[in-house]
Amino acid sequence: MALREIARFVDVYEADLAAAFLESHGIRVTVTERFQTTVDPLMQRALGIRLMAHASEIAKARDLLARVKAGEFATDEGDDLDPMGLGTRAVGTLMALAAFVTGGFWGNSLPRRFRPIAWQGMLISAAGLVILLVGFTLAVWWLTHLFLDPPRG
Repeated sequence: MALREIARFVDVYEADLAAAFLESHGIRVTVTERFQTTVDPLMQRALGIRLMAHASEIAKARDLLARVKAGEFATDEGDDLDPMGLGTRAVGTLMALAAFVTGGFWGNSLPRRFRPIAWQGMLISAAGLVILLVGFTLAVWWLTHLFLDPPRG
């Protein structure tokens, strides 16, 4: 039998949760595009992650996923995690802003990994910019001085 698409997700973890849920209800599914989207997380939104099953189980799988979205399987147990305090949220926000300002969010594998900040490259770039600005300023000053006060002789 051929596999057909049940649903498409933009997050590999959401697709895996849906696959585990469907497997627990006896529907064998396959999560596609997992390799491409985990190598480059930006591809998750571009490609999407497809949940595939045999054609005979498509209707049952889509019905189960629709019932999940409607909240039929929700429980009153609540979360295992305590709500985040205001202080924790403020510190997290400050850390994220500090990482952004110092270049900690460079690259395409965010926010899963932090790469060491390349201070050497940033310093070389800043020094080059200063040299260019000083050189340009001196050149403009020299040309202005040359045209407004030409040498006599």
